[in-house]
Formats: sequence, C-alpha cells, structure tokens
Amino acid sequence: MSEDTIKLLKECDAGCKMATDSIAQVEKYAEKEALKKLLDQYQKKHEKLKEEITEQLQKFQKEEQGPDKLASAFAWITTEMKLLMKDNSHQIAKIMMDGCNMGIQSVSEYLNQYPQASQESKSLAKKLVETEEMFMKELKKFL
Repeated sequence: MSEDTIKLLKECDAGCKMATDSIAQVEKYAEKEALKKLLDQYQKKHEKLKEEITEQLQKFQKEEQGPDKLASAFAWITTEMKLLMKDNSHQIAKIMMDGCNMGIQSVSEYLNQYPQASQESKSLAKKLVETEEMFMKELKKFL
C-alpha cells in the first residue's frame, strides 16, 4: 500500500467532511423547497462517498482526516456573515458553488500530487470531483 493512496484518501475524506458541514450549515437558511431538496440530495451523496472513503482507510487501519480546523472555522464564520447579511437562495447557491469550486481544485491537485495512489482511491477522488461538478451545475438555477 503506497503512502500516496493513504494521503489521497485522507484528503478526500477531509473534503467530504467539509462539504457535509457546509451543507448542514446553510440548510437552515434555505427557504425554497427545491433548494432544500437539492442540498439534502447532495448531503446524502457526500455522506455515501465519505463512507466509501472511510471503508478504504479502515482497510489500512488509518484514521480519517478532518478538514483543517482553521480553514473550517474561517469558512463557517464567512458563511454565517454572508447569510446574516443576505439570507436567500441566491446567496446560498453562490456559497455552495464557491465551496464546490474549491473542492474540485484541491482534489484535482491531490490527484496530481499523489500519482502512486491506488486506482480505487483515484476512482473515489474522481467521483468526488464529479459530484462537486454536478452540484455546481444544479445550483446554477438558483443564481
């Protein structure tokens, strides 16, 4: 088992955790039923991916990796401030799309950074990127 596989899986795990935390944070502000359903749908998709990633990490007896504490705190505060000033579907979509974009960039970067990772871990990382891309696409109708 290469170190690249473990590192890639840990980064994907942290990305899924950041996504689920962010979705949970904005859900309470969503007023449109269609947006609530979309957020719930992608919350479940991220949770399912996180389970698959956790399963792979457990095979190697490696602990999950949460997102960076400082980055999480900053993201939470920024989101709360934006939603307090303007708590509508448009703002939620923009916040979520920004998060998706960051996720796509970071996971894609990790895919390139860890070339010796297993095909299974690379497949999970690509699945995470595809999930983020689809989420962004579906959020566009709320802009």
